Amino acid sequence: MGGSDMGPLDGLRILDLSRILAGPTCTQLLGDLGAEVIKIENPNGGDDTRSWGPPFVTDADGAPTDLSSYFLCANRNKLSVAVDIATTAGQETIRAIAAQSDVVIENFKPGGLAKYGLDAKTLLGDDPALIYCSISGYGQTGPNAHKPGYDLMAQGYGGIMSLTGAPDGEPMKTGVGIADVMCGMYATVGILAALRHRDQTGEGQHIDLSLVDSQVAWLINEGTGYLTTGKPPIRRGNGHPNIAPYQVFGTYDGHVIIAVGNDGQFRRFCDFLDLGDLPDDDRFATNAARLNNRTALVAALTPALGARTTDAIIAGLEGCGVPVGPVQTLDQVFASDQVAAREMQISMGANDSSQPDVRLIGNPLKFSATPVTYRHAPPRLGQDTAEVLRRLAVKR
Repeated sequence: MGGSDMGPLDGLRILDLSRILAGPTCTQLLGDLGAEVIKIENPNGGDDTRSWGPPFVTDADGAPTDLSSYFLCANRNKLSVAVDIATTAGQETIRAIAAQSDVVIENFKPGGLAKYGLDAKTLLGDDPALIYCSISGYGQTGPNAHKPGYDLMAQGYGGIMSLTGAPDGEPMKTGVGIADVMCGMYATVGILAALRHRDQTGEGQHIDLSLVDSQVAWLINEGTGYLTTGKPPIRRGNGHPNIAPYQVFGTYDGHVIIAVGNDGQFRRFCDFLDLGDLPDDDRFATNAARLNNRTALVAALTPALGARTTDAIIAGLEGCGVPVGPVQTLDQVFASDQVAAREMQISMGANDSSQPDVRLIGNPLKFSATPVTYRHAPPRLGQDTAEVLRRLAVKR
């Protein structure tokens, strides 16, 4: 099933009933890999994120369109089909598309699609080979299953905010919706694994994924640290829980990241700063000692780093093999030769000749044989409705 564009997932069709960020992150990635993604949107406004602005792409007269920058970030390589699933005709349309699809992904509240006959039990009953992925705040089961799911709530409930921020500050979310994004990544992995199983056995299945579960999963070393010791970790700002020095330091003209990973690097780091006595101090001789004496270590390093410019520190430490790097603003990021070389900024032609091209963030996957493709710019609401329904012979 699906389109003719080549790619590792060429021939797969994804029926996307999701909106906001977690589901769209997943389906954009599947689309980049060659799958045909049919994005179903409510005719009255479409995906919520279309209105999450400014900024918006503007038309030829300078008026804002329904393409917010938020919508642009997760909706390329998709076809927008406007269908009202609250109507009988709309439900029949979705079931007809589902019958010709390999995967359905949705992020309604648990049980929310059952009243429309579009839930996993119903659609898998119609097609036992279907892969049906449900994303929700807390999952399809458990005492919180009925609660709505938002990235900020997941970051709070799942513990990451308790680890993020200055030690004497308030709990802090990350700067982007990382719980949504990581949930979308887990969804992608789960869908690909389920497709592998289907291809071997002919059996489809229901994938139950939650924002909170995925956020708990990526507590990683801090989570297992707590499980090992029984002691909740504390906020350390930019400090690392298991390595020191591994953080941001102020410089004469800005900030720099220092990431000393072993004792040899620490000695070279100190020699560069003319602090050659520190590695011989029992308080700092090993990583474990440096962790136990982190406050004293930072106090000793701060003046020496603050007296040097960022460029001088980076050049000097790179020269002696100590991990170091800048803290770049986004204008610096997207102007960098590294981003250009890796094609992490792309431009796609607008779907409407009256609009300018859109600039987007590129896909990080670099395949030697089946590269990602950028076939469709993020769509205007419902722009592909007639073409998709005609091609699939679906009556409205």
